Amino acid sequence: MKNLIIASTSTLHGSGYLEYVLDELVVFFKDVKIIVFIPYARPGGISHDEYTEKVKEAFKKINKNVKGIHEFENPVEAINQAEAIFTGGGNTFVLLNQLYATKLIEPLQKVIKKGIPYLGTSAGSNICGLTINTTNDMPIIYPSSFKALGLVPFNINPHYLDPIPDNKHMGETRETRIKEFHAFNTQPVIGLREGSWLRVQGNSIILKGELPARVFEYNQVPFEVETGTELNHLK
Repeated sequence: MKNLIIASTSTLHGSGYLEYVLDELVVFFKDVKIIVFIPYARPGGISHDEYTEKVKEAFKKINKNVKGIHEFENPVEAINQAEAIFTGGGNTFVLLNQLYATKLIEPLQKVIKKGIPYLGTSAGSNICGLTINTTNDMPIIYPSSFKALGLVPFNINPHYLDPIPDNKHMGETRETRIKEFHAFNTQPVIGLREGSWLRVQGNSIILKGELPARVFEYNQVPFEVETGTELNHLK
């Protein structure tokens, strides 16, 4: 039975890394001693070691140990033996490229579908959808496929931003970008605002956090869903 937290972000404005969701993670990881961390997204180009140290400091607050997947001799075996997995944010293209390069796509799908707890934030959430085509990131590297883990039956747009009235910025809004996506693709897209997450348990997908999410369906008017809403019907 799938057991995931798919979060828009790791850090809210004015709070520490993962701080806003730590109470939830205490329960989520209650039976876990060591979390395998996937640092491949490398925000700002930081090293895997630097990123892993940052995550270790955060999880010390809830008495959990963290080991970066790059510290294992065999990353596939590390996933197969993991008690729990966390994939952090950064650049989604870099992350997915490395997952394909290390042949981790199928092992991740397999263990997560069996019920290993999985936490994703930002890029680590993007890869939970059907494809990464609705990421906000620059395509600085070209993965062998844009197809992602497919753990939920839709795409995700983390860090979703609403249009700002009277904003002088003349570029496209997130909503415009997602409409462009739907000119060529038909799967739904969930716009996850900061501080929101999806709680996946088996076939149940429930929006959590303080803010509503925006749902985009092919050839339909976008609509809002409130926290606590079940989203597993979206296909």
